Amino acid sequence: MADRPGKFPNRREAGRELARALAGFTLSEPLVLALPRGGVPVAFEVAKALQAPLDLLIVRKIGAPGHEELGLGAVVDGSDPQVVLNPEAIRLVVPPPGYLEAETRRQLVEIERRRRRYLGDRQPQPVLGRNVVLVDDGVATGGTIRAALKALHRAGARRIVAAIPVAPPDTLETLRREADDVVCLSAPEPFFAVGAHYVDFGQTSDDEVVELLDEARRLRAAAPGK
Repeated sequence: MADRPGKFPNRREAGRELARALAGFTLSEPLVLALPRGGVPVAFEVAKALQAPLDLLIVRKIGAPGHEELGLGAVVDGSDPQVVLNPEAIRLVVPPPGYLEAETRRQLVEIERRRRRYLGDRQPQPVLGRNVVLVDDGVATGGTIRAALKALHRAGARRIVAAIPVAPPDTLETLRREADDVVCLSAPEPFFAVGAHYVDFGQTSDDEVVELLDEARRLRAAAPGK
């Protein structure tokens, strides 16, 4: 499914469309995870439609010494944080002894700071044995979401569905090899950038993230049988 014409009005509407596309999936007690910040408004609508809990999955890149844009790997948060390394980049850079361990610790501290900003003292939802729907507002190269997918597999998720409004065809093929299922509404060619496929692609603020997470918890608590 990747043939939707035109632009998405905004992230919330993209989330509603994704939720409709996910309606045919049989997902017992799913957990919806958003890649912040832009993925949160999309994931909120998905979680609301699925009557599922909503949590964040924060991914932090481990940059090379002096060249932080070159990723040696990534740290992915959760109840059991995972480190996903890029062996080819590590062989190319040859970081000094102890660098990866120190940078991993630094990024874990930053993940914890961000999680507290968004969720207070609430602990990450466990993914072991869960059906997980991983949501972002779109994917370009796919580095962040691929690290997240690998981490979720390592953490023992039962089934992982990557749900994204828009992605380029080549990245989409890569994701299909790394997720159990992929739901993507649009795979335009040429792609350009994620924001080019939205009418309103304003930056998602920290306050909006907090408000949506709080609203998701209220809706979840008020749902029948919850």
